[in-house]
Amino acid sequence: MALFEDVLKGGIGPGLVVGVGAVLLGPYIAPAVTAALRPAAKGVIKAGIFAYDRGCEAMARLNELSGDIVAEARSEMEQRRGPAEAESGE
Repeated sequence: MALFEDVLKGGIGPGLVVGVGAVLLGPYIAPAVTAALRPAAKGVIKAGIFAYDRGCEAMARLNELSGDIVAEARSEMEQRRGPAEAESGE
């Protein structure tokens, strides 16, 4: 932790060591880190796709239900107006 504090404070020595170390060790460490994080990233993506699909299904059910309710309300309104008003369009 002190190493990073020195880098932030402007210490040239530790900053240079960290920079050179990152350049030299980066190509060897990056594949290992990528291989370790890949399954976790895939798991997060799968969970997102699953949640999205469930949300779409829920919205489709809600849309169908609301459409049925609107159709029932229209039917009741037309029954109350009577046949003479329904034909005239008022």
